[in-house]
Amino acid sequence: MSMMQTNTAKRWVDWAIIAVMALLAIGMLLPFLWLIATSFRSVSEAYKLPPSFFPNNLDFVNYAKVLASRVPFLQIYYNSLLVALVVTIGQLVTCTLAAFAFARLNFRGRDWLFIAFLVGLMFPAQVTILPIYLGYAKLGLLNQPIGLALMYLTSSFGVFLMRQFMLSQPKALEEAALMDGAGYFKIFWRISLPQLRPALSALGIITFTQTWNYYFQAKVLLGKNEAMTLPIAMDVLRGYMAAGNLSVVMAAMSMAVLPVILLFLIAQKFVIEGITMSGIKN
Repeated sequence: MSMMQTNTAKRWVDWAIIAVMALLAIGMLLPFLWLIATSFRSVSEAYKLPPSFFPNNLDFVNYAKVLASRVPFLQIYYNSLLVALVVTIGQLVTCTLAAFAFARLNFRGRDWLFIAFLVGLMFPAQVTILPIYLGYAKLGLLNQPIGLALMYLTSSFGVFLMRQFMLSQPKALEEAALMDGAGYFKIFWRISLPQLRPALSALGIITFTQTWNYYFQAKVLLGKNEAMTLPIAMDVLRGYMAAGNLSVVMAAMSMAVLPVILLFLIAQKFVIEGITMSGIKN
């Protein structure tokens, strides 16, 4: 086979891969497009059979109904932002410091302690929620959004992700700094941390997205309307046996999912780079 034929075959393969990926991308985007389209429909149009993909007109009345509903939507939006930001910042700090200790410091029982951290990934939230609930009841942290954030100021996954990324970094600069008399905190702040920007971005986006979607934990700890977060508000708007206004629920969901979509679109390359680098080991 000639070189020209080989190049032509490669181009056809590339175009086939691009076509398949485009179809998969369209399939993944369709639910979001349907969500947004339904948020502009009237109730009768939302249940119309056969359904039409595009609404008859762009009516923002459903968004107005969300803001005027029985749930304080703006306060709930603020609660979700508060919890997500506090958890994200907390995990960026605690997981990075813990990962530096596991990756760069030598102390007795280090590997066994790290294994214990990884074992924590095996236990779902349902296993630990009862003692947390009883403790929060004594401390007066029930129905407090900040209480939900305090549960997740660190995570085993975050420590694992940052540690794996640190293990891929060369040690030459850190060893040279040690020989010059620099302390571990200075080495962490001046040498290790600047190299962690892709991993920090990945951990931040993953943590923010995961925290934004917490349902079970918020359902148990946050009962009052003024204290709940967006996933619980969606449940309230949906109503008993899904008897609520579907178009209004879709409008609320459209507003709720917007920050996560924007965050991912802005920094998706850091997520991919960070997760890829976490699998590289020296």
